[in-house]
Amino acid sequence: MSDIAGELARVREAFDKPTLRLLDRKWAPFVLAVFTSSFSRDRRSVQADLLHTQVDAYLADLRSVGRDVPSKNGRALCVQWMNDQWLYRETGDGGDEQYSLTSHALEALLLVASLSRDRALISESRLTTIVDTVRHRATQANPDREDRIRRLDREIAEKKGERDRLADGGEIAAASNEQMHEGYANLVDLINQLPSDFKRVEESVAGMHRQIVSDFRGEELPIGEVLDEYLTKTDALMSATPEGRAFEGAFALLRNDALIQELKNDLETILLHPFALELSAHDRRSLMGTVSLIRKGIDDVLTQRNGLTTTLREHIVNHDVVQDRELERLLREINRELATWMQTAGPRSTVTAELMPGTLDVDHLRERFYDPAAHAAPPALEDVSDEAPLPATLGDMRQQGGPLLEELRQALVMAFTSGEAASVGEAFNGLEANLRRPVEILGMLQMATQIDAVHRADALETFETVRPDGSHQRFSVPRILLNEDETAALAALNSGSDDD
Repeated sequence: MSDIAGELARVREAFDKPTLRLLDRKWAPFVLAVFTSSFSRDRRSVQADLLHTQVDAYLADLRSVGRDVPSKNGRALCVQWMNDQWLYRETGDGGDEQYSLTSHALEALLLVASLSRDRALISESRLTTIVDTVRHRATQANPDREDRIRRLDREIAEKKGERDRLADGGEIAAASNEQMHEGYANLVDLINQLPSDFKRVEESVAGMHRQIVSDFRGEELPIGEVLDEYLTKTDALMSATPEGRAFEGAFALLRNDALIQELKNDLETILLHPFALELSAHDRRSLMGTVSLIRKGIDDVLTQRNGLTTTLREHIVNHDVVQDRELERLLREINRELATWMQTAGPRSTVTAELMPGTLDVDHLRERFYDPAAHAAPPALEDVSDEAPLPATLGDMRQQGGPLLEELRQALVMAFTSGEAASVGEAFNGLEANLRRPVEILGMLQMATQIDAVHRADALETFETVRPDGSHQRFSVPRILLNEDETAALAALNSGSDDD
């Protein structure tokens, strides 16, 4: 009997996977075109509202040129694609919802890109890669010590012979542009598979996350046993799936900073070859971004794994087994009472039950209770009368106050009447020290404003002031001149009581 039935079942199982379901749908070209236009290697996630708007714009553009497109709007299509496991929605760092492609969508895009590529990948570069890989794995798989030593000796002899030939001035055969293009196509094909590989690891960790949380929520074991199982599953987190085991091996290799730096230098050397001039700027940037692609993929997986550990730790810390059991016991008692009640109740019988407890009819609840410490007398004040400074005299207090308007007015009138000063500044600088405080300038300006003598000031003059502590300070003040009428008005000015 042929095994066609088994092959048919295997193929059907493959077609049931999201990757082939995407390629098998009617709108597959449209969906893949949207994914290609909206996402890239540098743009792995798009804000949810923005992607809805972009899909609406794509639909309008295609309808305007007569193309057949789905009838749903952008939001409905994105939700449908998320349910089909082609899009994944998550909350970003800023709290906004974002869409990203799943590994199934990335695999579909990679398959379409490989089918639309013009250059054939069956080349010397691809075969050389296969041969080198097989030789390396065969060396690792062979437990025979002598055979492994012979292999290493042969490789050393080949490398030493090539080195000696070059050291003796041997010719260096430069790779042709065709050879470099073939190697570049092989390299790009391998690099393009990295995003989907990393995404599969992320999805595997996320799936284990959901499974473990579901198991914990359904547990009826004591908290100690739950913790033990949690720690066991966490220790085996990356070794429990093929994707996790593959990532662990790659991660151990990529933790070598010297290897990463060597990879970056080798990529730069490839782009210095003349064939790189035929590549587009996008292709050159993509090739140089290989190291960033690897680091970003590793960071995403580690972030997903750290999120799993954090979530499970919070779940274990906040999980109250006693409260859960009390709630379960209460629900069982309610079901038992309900079954008893249904034995005598009719089909339309009802029972009144309050969903929330009623409020208490209390006007006021005490917020504070008696505290003897609050009613204790304060401690006696310390007697510091011996240390108290001497009280200030009236003259000292007046020196700390406002301008001495009456004394200042009389002094100015006397200075202008006797002809000792031509300006207010000269009169001020000739006064006694107790009338030349900085605050007295304000008093002089106030009186000059009252007799309307400030408007003619067209220059500045210096006022030499003396502070109560004896220090001197200079101020630039408008130069004010007083004629006879203004001097008489100043003499007749009623300054009132001093503003002490």
